[in-house]
Amino acid sequence: MVADQITARGIQDERVVSAMRKVERHRFVPESLYSMAYDDGPLGIGEGQTISQPYIVALMTELLALQGQEKVLEIGTGSGYQTAILANLANEVYSIEILEPLARRAGALLSSLGLANIHIRCADGYEGWQEEAPFDAIIVTAAPQEVPPQFIQQLKTGGRLVIPVGNFSQKLNLIIKTAQGIQKQSIIGVVFVPMVHGSN
Repeated sequence: MVADQITARGIQDERVVSAMRKVERHRFVPESLYSMAYDDGPLGIGEGQTISQPYIVALMTELLALQGQEKVLEIGTGSGYQTAILANLANEVYSIEILEPLARRAGALLSSLGLANIHIRCADGYEGWQEEAPFDAIIVTAAPQEVPPQFIQQLKTGGRLVIPVGNFSQKLNLIIKTAQGIQKQSIIGVVFVPMVHGSN
């Protein structure tokens, strides 16, 4: 069902479609929401956080242009759904979640699914994961008001950063790091939960 929805809305990367078909979204939502797990909309997962709608997950993943050998950083593990998609498309996934209950729950679920190429840390995502940098791709699943400079610093030259930015009016941005600087492209308007940082 998810695969049909995303292809109808223009997702063309066959590897992304295959991964979305393989990962069962209902496993990543509360049992009370199972009946809505395959609807194309966001759902609450507790702790004031949400699982993104399948189309946005697919779009953000497609923008990373993963080929299979990449080392990816994800900021905002949340339910672990996006993490699982990435794990099926990249070599290694490093995912940071600031909310300990979500980090613990997602870690246990992803482990139970046999996804051994995922590394989860409970920490402030604004700082990235310096000791594992640089990354081929970085994906951010919550919206900061501006792009944290650490993300650009921890991205390889030629790497891609997909990030929603803004407060009330958010835009999904694709940033490509080149030898000459950064190239930024605004993709679509989006609505993400605010990125939690430090004590805010």
